Amino acid sequence: MRQNKIKQMWRDGKCVTLGWLSISHGLTAEVMARLGFDALCVDLQHGTAEMKDVAPMLQAISQTDTVPVVRVAWNEPAAIMKALDLGAYGIIVPLVNNAKEAAQAVAACRYPPVGMRSNGPVRAVHYGGADYVANANGEIVVMAMIETKEGLANLDAICATPGLDAVYIGPADLSFALGLPPRGDNPDPLHMATCDKILAAAHKAGIKCVMHCASAAFAAGAVKRGFDMVMLTGDLACMIAGARAQLEELKAKTA
Repeated sequence: MRQNKIKQMWRDGKCVTLGWLSISHGLTAEVMARLGFDALCVDLQHGTAEMKDVAPMLQAISQTDTVPVVRVAWNEPAAIMKALDLGAYGIIVPLVNNAKEAAQAVAACRYPPVGMRSNGPVRAVHYGGADYVANANGEIVVMAMIETKEGLANLDAICATPGLDAVYIGPADLSFALGLPPRGDNPDPLHMATCDKILAAAHKAGIKCVMHCASAAFAAGAVKRGFDMVMLTGDLACMIAGARAQLEELKAKTA
């Protein structure tokens, strides 16, 4: 089976760079994949993609050695299994509140007897290899998002969930949970301290911790703080920033 680069980098003690796909198109997915991110996430929760878009986007990503990841819209086994069957090598599950929900997410990603995943890797076997079913349990990465008051209250129990590979910090919803206005790259001392608490709990449990960032500067700080994966930027954010910069430069030079 094709090895999961994310797991290999983690075994080597390296931090993984993750890019984000909010636009539901194979071309933008391919372009982002060719830029050099270690992994790319198709966002089904807040992006414009639907499940019908996942297969062509994963096909575009898999022309490179970038690892294909999908954030599902909800902790729903059917959607998780479908994304995996289409070739996702990592699953991000939002709004995980307790150990029971974390265990449900893990079970949907693992074949019996470890989990409850149904056998039918329609595209995954072509991407992953002929022995995919025999080895998928050891290669697929499962990440639970910690971003609610209940999730924070059950942090240690979630991190101790057997088979969970990482917890993923959603900074905007975490801001809500802390009574703060939602934003990315939140410098608020309470938010920063909470993120460090999540990081410490994950490492204590022997799993990894991911920080969702919105800039290289904040991501670099997260790497220095010990995070194992950083989401750096996304297709839509880069398009907006690039177009805005060109317009502002034109206005400045022709004022």
